[in-house]
Amino acid sequence: MRTSELAAATGLSVHRLRRYADQGLLLSTRGPGGYRRFDAQAVRDARFIAMARDIGFSLVELADLLPRYRAHTLTIDEMIERLQARIAAVDAAIAEQQALRARL
Repeated sequence: MRTSELAAATGLSVHRLRRYADQGLLLSTRGPGGYRRFDAQAVRDARFIAMARDIGFSLVELADLLPRYRAHTLTIDEMIERLQARIAAVDAAIAEQQALRARL
């Protein structure tokens, strides 16, 4: 499928999908005319990336997780651990902002 078709299937913008492909997060080939071509797995990958970005995972973290996600070797325990670490980071940021508010 082309980038526009992937955008329609995932609800993500063409720009966002191109950025992910340029960074190697979404795998694509080049078809006739130089257009990017994505396989069916790209829909799952794009949704995974979008959900992870929405909850604050970095692109570097995703570059680490995606190969295992694609290979179906990323365990639920590892994801729970990553999510708990993200929650702890958010809690720390909230505490820092509350301390700043108190000082103000």
